[in-house]
Amino acid sequence: MTRTSLLLSATILLLMFATAPATAERQADWSGDLTQISSEEWDADSARHLLARAGFGAAPAEIAILAALTPTEAIDRLMTAPAESPEAAFDHSGVHDPGLDPFPPSRPATTNLAAKTGEALGVKVKPDGNRRLQPVVNRFFYWLRASRLETDRVAYWWANRMLTSPAQLREKMALFWHGHFAVNEGKVRDYRKHLQLLEVLRDEGLGDFRSLLTGVARSPAMLSFLDAGVNVKGSPNENFAREIMELFTLGVGHYTEKDIREAARAFTGWNYTDLDFVVESADHDGAEKTILGHTGAFDGIATIDILLDQPAAAEFLADKVYRYFVHEEPSPEVITALGERFRKSGYDISELMRTIFLSRDFYSPKNRGVHIKSPIELAISSYRMLGLIHVPGVPDLNEATTALGQRLFNPPTVAGWAQGRAWITPGLLIARSNFAYDLLFPDINFVPPDRYPPDANIRDVSRRLAAGANITNATNGAVAETGGEMSMSSQLADMDQDFNTRYGSYRGWQMALERVKPIPRHTAGLRLAKIVDEAGLETEIG
Repeated sequence: MTRTSLLLSATILLLMFATAPATAERQADWSGDLTQISSEEWDADSARHLLARAGFGAAPAEIAILAALTPTEAIDRLMTAPAESPEAAFDHSGVHDPGLDPFPPSRPATTNLAAKTGEALGVKVKPDGNRRLQPVVNRFFYWLRASRLETDRVAYWWANRMLTSPAQLREKMALFWHGHFAVNEGKVRDYRKHLQLLEVLRDEGLGDFRSLLTGVARSPAMLSFLDAGVNVKGSPNENFAREIMELFTLGVGHYTEKDIREAARAFTGWNYTDLDFVVESADHDGAEKTILGHTGAFDGIATIDILLDQPAAAEFLADKVYRYFVHEEPSPEVITALGERFRKSGYDISELMRTIFLSRDFYSPKNRGVHIKSPIELAISSYRMLGLIHVPGVPDLNEATTALGQRLFNPPTVAGWAQGRAWITPGLLIARSNFAYDLLFPDINFVPPDRYPPDANIRDVSRRLAAGANITNATNGAVAETGGEMSMSSQLADMDQDFNTRYGSYRGWQMALERVKPIPRHTAGLRLAKIVDEAGLETEIG
């Protein structure tokens, strides 16, 4: 790296990661004070701080607009900002076909179904010849690849909403809830379900928490992720009941194992057909249950009401919101006060956010300059502060944020992502620096990950087939690498099999690429000299 490129990288890093210091003139420490900030106490630094936490940062012109308003007017502006126009809807590639539902849980389940019924995934088994199940296997791997690639396109679509939408708070809240109600593509395996759940998070994320929780609980993405299909009368599955208590509403210590077992019975029968929520009455346990001290023939909705009637729920949620938007170490007194207000408001999320964003506590010096951005926040805020109007395709957003520890629609566990210092291990700090460098100086040898198979085995099969190998040799690595030939008996044995898994994996990727639209690939196109000049930088250290 040249000395000039190092200086330019350092300059951009300063612009992207710098946080306005606490106002020096403040005489009192407002930490823990939920009193509303006054117009006299409101200034440009306050507006900058608000826009960084309630959105993804802002340019000086946007900060000036908010600074000229009263605090209440500024919050109202964030709360009521219009959403996108209908033209901003996700552009589907058209990769899903009706025959794909219900998608089997595994390749063996798929081939077993095909062998038993003569059909699976809308594809019939070949009546005769070799590899009779091969079309079904190809189809299985096709949807795995196509859904993953389309999910990556949804991630780009959402990232562009985060970048350009005037409804910044709406997108920031959706990102928060995305980590709270975590589901991942590896289990769901249907981009449409992710998109559907995302719309629930965006539409309900600032509304009534009961409506949000109910919408999430009834979403095919969550039902699929937490195994609703096997939660049936007589054999309840506890996954969803446990997570709705532990992670979504109450937190550890506010329920018993018996409460989980009883709640699991209440949610029996909840399922989905394609993208529609259904209650399978024959699978629902309508008998009496006792949940958190309440007894009755409860169903899932009644159980949600019981959970939200617990004082622990409001405090658990207020604590999680506060840690995300304000500070990772809240005082118990603040959380108690916020929880009480949240519960009295009927779980109105907008009122909770309004209380937080208007409080002196939010603008306290203790709570400024302490937030460690998640990889998505880092990327989007960097793009916004650099004046970009669309998310660059080089470097790839999904691959870049994965290297930093976060990939949209792919949280590592049902608990979502860790926050705070988990984002800045020594290795991840270097990765953050590399992200800035790659944004400024894109790799001229960049290979689009959505157009080139990441699996070396798939690439090997593709290369061997292109070189003229038959399917048997192309999918047998040892023979292909030595340049030898399989014995005739081995070749016949392979051809006599019902299917070739490695070829199906290769063919599935190939079929997916034929239908999934490519992600636009362009660089940031930054004018570095202009950025430095506008920032008023006069020395090498800014």
